[in-house]
Amino acid sequence: MAQTAEFQPLDYTRYDFKDPETYKVRTARGLTRETVEKISDLKKEPEWMREYRLRAYEHFLERPMPDWGPDLSEIDFEAYTYYANPMAEGDTKKKWEDLPSDIRNTFDKLGIPKAERDYFGGVGAQYDSGTVYHKIREDLSAKGVLFTDTDTAVREHPDIVRKYFGKIVPYNDNKFSALNSAVWSGGSFVYIPPGVDTGIPLQAYFRINAKSVGQFERTLIVADRGAKIHYIEGCTAPVYSTDSLHAAVVEVMAEPYAKVRYTTIQNWSKNVYNLVTKRAVAQENALVEWVDGNLGSKITMKYPSVFLKGRGARADILSVAFASGSQTIDSGAKVVHSAPDTSSKIISKSIAIRGGRTSYRGLLHVAKGATGVKAAVRCDALLPDEESRSDTYPYNEIHAEDATITHEAVVGKIGEEQIFYLMSRGLNESDAIHLILMGFLAEFAKELPMDYALELNRLIQLEMTGAVG
Repeated sequence: MAQTAEFQPLDYTRYDFKDPETYKVRTARGLTRETVEKISDLKKEPEWMREYRLRAYEHFLERPMPDWGPDLSEIDFEAYTYYANPMAEGDTKKKWEDLPSDIRNTFDKLGIPKAERDYFGGVGAQYDSGTVYHKIREDLSAKGVLFTDTDTAVREHPDIVRKYFGKIVPYNDNKFSALNSAVWSGGSFVYIPPGVDTGIPLQAYFRINAKSVGQFERTLIVADRGAKIHYIEGCTAPVYSTDSLHAAVVEVMAEPYAKVRYTTIQNWSKNVYNLVTKRAVAQENALVEWVDGNLGSKITMKYPSVFLKGRGARADILSVAFASGSQTIDSGAKVVHSAPDTSSKIISKSIAIRGGRTSYRGLLHVAKGATGVKAAVRCDALLPDEESRSDTYPYNEIHAEDATITHEAVVGKIGEEQIFYLMSRGLNESDAIHLILMGFLAEFAKELPMDYALELNRLIQLEMTGAVG
């Protein structure tokens, strides 16, 4: 039997390339009222949005940093650039060939055009602060599906935007929702008309290129009555010696009988603070599904949430966290049952190696009068070595006597007997470990589109090569 081996570092070469920092517009480093006003001026926004940004900025200044969770004391908000756009504001392209060659080559390397041709009904691409490309298939557009960047939506679909923007995640929800609300740029806007099923996913891809840049996209998805949509996003950034900041806000509205699935695979480099607020509202008999994968970043704080406001509404949340070395992935889920006969399921999977730290932080709230609620929470953690750590912080607030609630948590290791058994069947050591890990993550991987599942497989295999528990 082989002895315990060293973990091999992740081969990040597919993502760790840097383009020249040539920007049409780039604000000075640091966050001031003038920076917020300049961003609004560049976008030629209506007065209501400008005022919203400024209210958010004032709240950001007043709001203290979180006094719980990972240590964020090293964040220097004056060190970041809050707006850097490689193209003129409003110059989003609808033809791939119209993009500047350096930007096009970046997304070519990441496989975005291939994804559009082979699988998706629409694709958006954001590069630092600018949405550089957005396109939707003509058949979906003919059904009334709207898929564009959020900046364009503010101008072209103001009634829908004003109805929902900031209503699910208000600017004063937390420190980083205030920051996003003040300086947001780009992101996706999706509206699905009543009864329309997109059939195939819509995808957006977010790329940080420059060092010490913040990315603050704002995504708003509205599925009208009986509509169905699957939205997928991916994220990467190159490695720099200085930190970058990603603080996004995602708002999802599932109107009665609608179904929304939101899939995220984020593989930020390990110098990115990933501090995201993602929340959905589900009305009567609506279903919201979050499929959330967190593989990169320096520190992640992300807790996809669903507020079940209509009778019979449902929430399914499946999340994976993978932390190695100095990474801290603090993730989880929150579900608030505000209506009768609602149900939810939360499944959390985490792996921590080489001193990495994962945490599940969850909230399950059943309001008074919300009768007939059923909810289940399961947290599984895998610790292949002695130096890593996994924590669980569940909060259950139950105010209805007839609620049916289950919670289970399991922490396991990769045992030498498991490795020995698989090696006795002809596998080498690395393949045996990889098989065990992918079996642990199978519940998550089977929910991904094929390209994403293959990429997950590849990343896990590279990170874990040579490990024996």
